[in-house]
Amino acid sequence: MPTNVRTLVRSQILFIAVGVLALLAIVSAAFWLDDRYGTIASQILDARDLKSASVDLGALIQRAESSQRGFLYTENEIYLAPYDLAKEAALRDINTLPSRGEAYADLVPVAERLKQVITDKFAEMDEGIRLTRSRERSEALDLVLTNRGKALMDEAMVYINGLSLAADRRLTSLVSEQTANTLWQRLVSIVGAAVVAAAAFAALFTIIRYARELSRAHIMLSAANTQLETKVANRTADLAKSTEEMRTAKDRAESLVLEVNHRVANSLAIVSSLIGLQANASGDASTKTALTETQSRIQAVALVHQRLYSSDNVTEVALDDYLRSLLDQFQTTMGDDKRISLSYHLEPISLRTDATVNLGVIAAEWVMNAAKYAYPERVGPVRVNLTRGVEGDALLSVEDDGVGRGTGSAQGTGLGSRIVKAMATALRGRVEYVDRNPGLSARLAFPLSA
Repeated sequence: MPTNVRTLVRSQILFIAVGVLALLAIVSAAFWLDDRYGTIASQILDARDLKSASVDLGALIQRAESSQRGFLYTENEIYLAPYDLAKEAALRDINTLPSRGEAYADLVPVAERLKQVITDKFAEMDEGIRLTRSRERSEALDLVLTNRGKALMDEAMVYINGLSLAADRRLTSLVSEQTANTLWQRLVSIVGAAVVAAAAFAALFTIIRYARELSRAHIMLSAANTQLETKVANRTADLAKSTEEMRTAKDRAESLVLEVNHRVANSLAIVSSLIGLQANASGDASTKTALTETQSRIQAVALVHQRLYSSDNVTEVALDDYLRSLLDQFQTTMGDDKRISLSYHLEPISLRTDATVNLGVIAAEWVMNAAKYAYPERVGPVRVNLTRGVEGDALLSVEDDGVGRGTGSAQGTGLGSRIVKAMATALRGRVEYVDRNPGLSARLAFPLSA
């Protein structure tokens, strides 16, 4: 079965993973066993110290008893010097036995009992020495004949031998465990090394097999390339011819689009001029106002097409440049009858052609409304702002410091509001009118993907 790249990669990852796991097993076992070696070594030292302390304690008690008996028989104080030294060392060592036996939970009561027995034994021997010094030899002899001292000595030696035997058993167990751990370490190392070697061999075999298949495929591909070169040469000539024809058609289409936009812009300009002439010739104020508003709306549409045929991009319009031209044209159209002072802050934003037409009509409607209703008795400012949002949207606002919307019935025919609502719906935008006290802010939030 041929080996593809995916199979090769998967097999190499598998072999590497097996090798890494084997190495981790070896390293983990080595670290664990090394830590265990340290623990066992410490426990061996503790067991050895316990055995040594037990043997030394037994020897000290026997030495103290021998010195005490020598003093009882001879009343020679020279025997008391070894006795005192042995007693001091024995009492010091017996106080350390409970802590040495903490690793042997079952020996802690034994060590406590041994401490009590040795204390009683030295108390018995001290009593014999006191009676002897007081010349009460018969009482001292009676004390010896009670055999209490012998019983205490025998009991102490039983416990001491028990501690020594427990230490010996502990040493034997620890040495056996250390030997077993050494064998385990060798076994893990041998098995891990075998697994790593097998994984490396399998990986090498797979790579060699893939290289051979790749070489055969390369030979076949070279032969196929030779056949394809002729076909490609023929197709290249055909494609070059087709590309040239497509380029010619594209240039013709672009020229046609520019020409269409130019003609639409000119036609709309003529219509706007005719409407302007009709407005100037009309004697009815309401008719003149309606014609003027219609002229402004047509100019907003015409300006988009003017931007398109004067730009290399026929699908998008720069909103900032477009609105700036639209507002400047609107202020020029007002002539001497300037009821507002226009200012604007426009961030550089691009929008699709059809959406730009909708936005321009909305901006023109709001500016015309501000010019008609915001300042009935004076001239005031109107500010137009275009800003980019943070989530792929934009905000167009037209605000003034005039009389606001008020609470009465809407002024005018309501056509402008319907136009704004229709255009905003096409933009998938949201219209909001906010009373500023004084003035009004008309806002349109719309997605740039509209």
